[in-house]
Amino acid sequence: MKNIFKYTLPTAALALALGMTSCTKDLDVTPLDPNMDTEFSAEGLFNKCYATIAMAGNGGANGDCDIDGIDGGTSGYIRQMWNANELTTDEAICGWGDDGIEQSCFNTYDESHPMLNGYFARLTTSITYCNQYLDVASDYNATMTAEVRFLRALHYYLLMDAFGRVPFTETLDNPTILSRQEMYDWLINELTENVEPNLSEAKPKKSSDAGYGRVDKAAAWLLLSRIYLNAEVYTGTAQWAKAAEYAKKVMDSPYKLNTTSVGGWSAYQMLFMGDNGETDAAYEAIFPILQDGLKTTSWGTSLFLSAGSFDSDMHANPNDAEAINGVSAQQWGGNRTRPTLIQKFFPNLDAPQVPAYNMTIAAGDDRAIFDGVGREINNLDRATFKNGYAVAKFVNFKTDGSAGHDATFMDTDFFLFRTAEAYLTYAEATARLNGGTATTEGINAINAVRGRANAVQRSGYSLNDILDEWSREFYFEGRRRVDLIRFGKFGGTTDYIWQWKGGTYQGRNFDAFRNIFAIPASQLPAYDFVQNEGY
Repeated sequence: MKNIFKYTLPTAALALALGMTSCTKDLDVTPLDPNMDTEFSAEGLFNKCYATIAMAGNGGANGDCDIDGIDGGTSGYIRQMWNANELTTDEAICGWGDDGIEQSCFNTYDESHPMLNGYFARLTTSITYCNQYLDVASDYNATMTAEVRFLRALHYYLLMDAFGRVPFTETLDNPTILSRQEMYDWLINELTENVEPNLSEAKPKKSSDAGYGRVDKAAAWLLLSRIYLNAEVYTGTAQWAKAAEYAKKVMDSPYKLNTTSVGGWSAYQMLFMGDNGETDAAYEAIFPILQDGLKTTSWGTSLFLSAGSFDSDMHANPNDAEAINGVSAQQWGGNRTRPTLIQKFFPNLDAPQVPAYNMTIAAGDDRAIFDGVGREINNLDRATFKNGYAVAKFVNFKTDGSAGHDATFMDTDFFLFRTAEAYLTYAEATARLNGGTATTEGINAINAVRGRANAVQRSGYSLNDILDEWSREFYFEGRRRVDLIRFGKFGGTTDYIWQWKGGTYQGRNFDAFRNIFAIPASQLPAYDFVQNEGY
């Protein structure tokens, strides 16, 4: 499935794809017409349902864009998810001057925010693709139909998580507005009754295996465990036992943590490299989003994660001191850490000014893939890339030393769902059932994740320890906001402050209503929305 486009849908006009820096036009973002009239190929439309996550449009990085009014790079599914869930938190800050970036970093977003408008449009457009497939091809193949239903559930989940109330339809008819509780109930029923029973059996694969990049039962289990883990946020009623139950299904499945290191690269780093679909790292990937430098290109997926976090002064290859990130002239210098992320590995903020491959040694943890050379650990100035240690986690290098398929675009698949999530979900859910202290089984699960990173094993974990472990394992992967909200450390009166939280260098609390984003102003009349409280 590396070459996933077989079918062309009518799409919106394309703005110029971004180059060295990020950019957006004056936005009037609109999803595609849900009543599109096309001839169809079932296989092609099925592929499009996956492709909307990997690419901005049918033509790849420099082709058409599925969403009108926003450039192809900025509109990327992963990029928009990342911006919403990382820039708003204690992990990441960005120096770009794009419309909306500062508001994300300072937690001052509102209904006019262009990036959140793009995120909303990307998710609703992706739902439209799934609904069209189900409208015209649901009888074509039962497994394929279950996969499309899973993808639609994933889009609805992310929409619910970000915006609370959701425009909902299972057809190409006009949607109705569902509350978070109603959306939650539908998701649980859809995944347990219609999706999971009809997906293929859980089986890890490499890119050379048939079906690599397609979801199976393990993806449904992991999404269910994530929804149940956050049930108290979404509905007011906790579902810790259910979260643990579905996480354990993944832990007991053939999917495993990657513990094999190759060619001087750690087992953890191999999850984020140009051949992660070809090495044993692939066996941890429950839902890899496919990227190929020639066939499946995007400015908004793995390339964004790498280029957006690198400048040309960084060097991330332990086998080549002159190499940067494995792509040519794609170091955009925007996203970097806030000191609170560094503090997860260096509690005294004494991280040395060394390249990433030496930082892991200093931290005693293979996950501390940060570059500190010539950098200030604090974010004294949001616009200055060297104010904040850099993240060298996502690269296009390959473990065998070979080059990527293309000098510009990444071969690195993005592991949207990976097995480690199940281990930490299980540990957290069982700890919450155990009065806030990890159980023996939960301790073992966390130690398995830490052991893979050659980090010190511990004999016990509190809930705050587990929250920190979520950050160590998954930083810059587009989920941090969700975890902070669940632990009561995002909006509202909290005991957790980071630099520039709420718009001041020292940091300050901001209102709890910002735990849910504003419905974009352009979408309010389209769906007859009432704006979320507080905006």
